[in-house]
Amino acid sequence: MTIRARLTIWHAGVLLASLLAMGVLSYRHFVSIPARRASHGRESEDEVADQAMDFREVREIVLWSGTPALLLALGGGWWLTRKALAPVAALTQAAERINERSLHDKLPRSGNGDELDRLTEVFNAMTARLEGSFERVREFTLHASHELKTPLTVIRGELETALHEETSGAPAPSARLLSQLDEIDRLTKIVDGLTLLTKADAGQVILRREEVHLDELVRECFADANILAQPSAVRVSLSDCEAAAIQGDRHRLRQLLLNLTDNAIKYNNPGGTVTISLKQRGPSAELRVANTGPGLAVALQPHVFERFFRGDASHNRDVEGCGLGLSIAQWIVHAHGGAIEFVSQPGQLTTVTVRLPLRNLTDTGVVKTNP
Repeated sequence: MTIRARLTIWHAGVLLASLLAMGVLSYRHFVSIPARRASHGRESEDEVADQAMDFREVREIVLWSGTPALLLALGGGWWLTRKALAPVAALTQAAERINERSLHDKLPRSGNGDELDRLTEVFNAMTARLEGSFERVREFTLHASHELKTPLTVIRGELETALHEETSGAPAPSARLLSQLDEIDRLTKIVDGLTLLTKADAGQVILRREEVHLDELVRECFADANILAQPSAVRVSLSDCEAAAIQGDRHRLRQLLLNLTDNAIKYNNPGGTVTISLKQRGPSAELRVANTGPGLAVALQPHVFERFFRGDASHNRDVEGCGLGLSIAQWIVHAHGGAIEFVSQPGQLTTVTVRLPLRNLTDTGVVKTNP
């Protein structure tokens, strides 16, 4: 049953109950009470007869005037209800036409500022969020297919060449096999990164909460970064390293530091510098990793933490990577209750700042599932 039908029935029921109540009260006033008084000798028979006549007149008024009024009220109520619910019907028809290809279409608003107008606004906001989600899924699929297609194409071509040389009696060169291993390693990294992020999205990654001396991890990472920077002649320096103890997963925090320093080295100019610093800032430990690379345009900076994003200048085969490092870094930071920030001045300095809460004495070293 539609809302309009229900409202009409309720309206008719209220009016009918009103007429019945009017009839009962009239009968009680003109017939029942005078009859009781006459039986006690307080009223004469003529007075009772007059009041009975009055009741018949009231009954006729209720019957002949109330019935048309009831029908008129029903018709008018049905029309008013239909008019009031017309925006609901229009909203329903517009919502039925929405699909994954028309999420950008907005539902019509009445502009009255009433509840239905507010509901339409909520629907439009919901479809906007859905459109953004679908767009991110499409972009993610596009980038993932691109990143996976390139190494697969290389492996396929080299395998076909090796097969051709094998049929001709020529041995397959070891350089080709090494190249194939590199591409397989690249695919493995992509799959491992996607698996980690997918599990993190589903809340299936377990983080161990223990006391971690972040300054020790920074020094270890600094030593590793110097080794990674040697082929490109990048100079890595540790400007500050204050003692800082936090509650977290040592393995994931080390992964965070390696991702940040590896990015700072890879996306740097030959002979450039990378500066690492760790300081205490109030209740937080502040880690900064800065490099003197080409930087990133301001318009692209809000997208640096998106999966498979690598920027225009770095989207080439000369720089290893698949664009998942900063996405994983962001997840690790958020899982530890911290914040991460990316700021780049193209041609000058690019800085990634991480703030993690210092160890709380009330924390306990327990296994915790990432929210």
